[in-house]
Amino acid sequence: MTRIRDARKSAVYESESMVRCMFDRADERGIRTVEVGGSHLTLPIERRFASIESVQHYVDSVLALGWVRDRWPRAAVPVRVRTRAGNTAAHYESDCATIALPAHHANHAWAFRELVVLHELAHHLDPQDPDDPTEPAHGLEFVERLLTLVGEIIGPEAAFALRVTGITTFG
Repeated sequence: MTRIRDARKSAVYESESMVRCMFDRADERGIRTVEVGGSHLTLPIERRFASIESVQHYVDSVLALGWVRDRWPRAAVPVRVRTRAGNTAAHYESDCATIALPAHHANHAWAFRELVVLHELAHHLDPQDPDDPTEPAHGLEFVERLLTLVGEIIGPEAAFALRVTGITTFG
């Protein structure tokens, strides 16, 4: 497999981490209005999942949306969701169209949330050949897929927060 330098990966993960923290604080405090980049936003509700089965149902539902199928032909390819060992990362396995999420650990399931699942679906919807990629895994086309999914499914405020916190920053 050809490897392309994934220069944007850190910016993507840092931005997602900041936005997840915003959602966590909004949930904890019951205050959904935040200031991001000088703008006041009311954060939408981010779905959380209780089980692999509920994530699987969500993934199937997203891939069945007409606008998703019209925009990305790979939405017709089913995705399997499974538990993975370890608690530090979720990932997408392109060879078998599988999203692997860390299981609940000490009554905490950081990856069983909409932002993480949409990130992995953005990888699935990538039209390029995984054995001969022409773009890095977290390149501009990935970022645009992710922002579109987040903006249309969670809400434009969530996509705006990702943009302002640096998801599109080169680096």
